[in-house]
Amino acid sequence: MASVLRAAILRYIRLPFAQTLTLNGSKLSLCSTVRSMSSHGDDHLDKKEVKERVLDVIKSFPKVDPSKVTPDVHFQKDLGLDSLDNVEIVMALEEEFKLEIPDKEADKIDSCTLAIEYIYNHPMAG
Repeated sequence: MASVLRAAILRYIRLPFAQTLTLNGSKLSLCSTVRSMSSHGDDHLDKKEVKERVLDVIKSFPKVDPSKVTPDVHFQKDLGLDSLDNVEIVMALEEEFKLEIPDKEADKIDSCTLAIEYIYNHPMAG
């Protein structure tokens, strides 16, 4: 149900994704066609800033106790969130960083670590 709702909302803003990042056994795709227009130069966020902003988004989520949020926290195991909460967090991250995360990749982002790595490596994060 959550992925259907997410797909309906994000249906019209798709980007082609081809490059894959593997972190802790989870594969995340990155947009290689856009990467050629962007690099990890001055226009890209540094990892520390990404980490701080991701943690701020998670801490501000209504069902989360901010004192439990760390860079290594798992959304379901450590914070007790369900799959719909996970979708809402990913959507909040998309809004914060002005990017679109495909459903297939969003379903794999279930921890701060994966969110930070995905966003840091996304060429369009801003």
